[in-house]
Amino acid sequence: MAGLAESGSNPDVELLYDINGLAKDAPHWFDRVMEFVGEYGLLFAIVLLVLWCWWSVRRRGGEDAASTVAALVWAPLAAGVAVLVNVPIRGFVERPRPFKSHEGLEVLVAGKDDFSFVSDHATLCMALAVALFVASRRFGIAAIVLAVFGGFIRVYMGVHYPTDVVGGFALGTAVALLLSPVAMALLTPLTRAVERSPRAGWLVSARGRGGAAGRGAVIPGARKRSAEAGERDLAA
Repeated sequence: MAGLAESGSNPDVELLYDINGLAKDAPHWFDRVMEFVGEYGLLFAIVLLVLWCWWSVRRRGGEDAASTVAALVWAPLAAGVAVLVNVPIRGFVERPRPFKSHEGLEVLVAGKDDFSFVSDHATLCMALAVALFVASRRFGIAAIVLAVFGGFIRVYMGVHYPTDVVGGFALGTAVALLLSPVAMALLTPLTRAVERSPRAGWLVSARGRGGAAGRGAVIPGARKRSAEAGERDLAA
């Protein structure tokens, strides 16, 4: 199963040459930018979207804050699980990197000696993006667009076949969605407990349920005694 794309007439190989051919015609500085974006930039951008979504959720608060934060906690966990699932897949398929089987490619990143299918980058980015979509459609759609663009860049860089990227998208999506119900069932009670905590509640909601009125009182129970005194005055 090592040679999934050995023939030059294979559409997978043809698309690889078409996309990677753009790198040959691009200026050197543009290729360096694409290299950085493809290796680090887009993944970092998706992580920032997850953090931005968390910040928005905790500021807004509300009854759904705990469940939304639980979904956000699942995002990096889903990415980690997806990459672990990919380890035996890559070892089973044993597909060489495209530049080892095909000549004339413009390879922007050296030292890629591991197997090609499935793309770890595509798997990681899409798992993060889809799990983020579970938490917030607005942030999730933006992350999915970035993940798709990241997959395109991996082919542009000459380090993956298009089907490596598509396989990564499928794997990341499957892990994020199929395991989401179990993850939410386990994580939501945890985030609700954190929300009720006087010290850590701010991690879930800036307007935590943990007694906003109590935090406003200098002495615990002062408001209650003041109310009782007011009732006695009215009775008198």
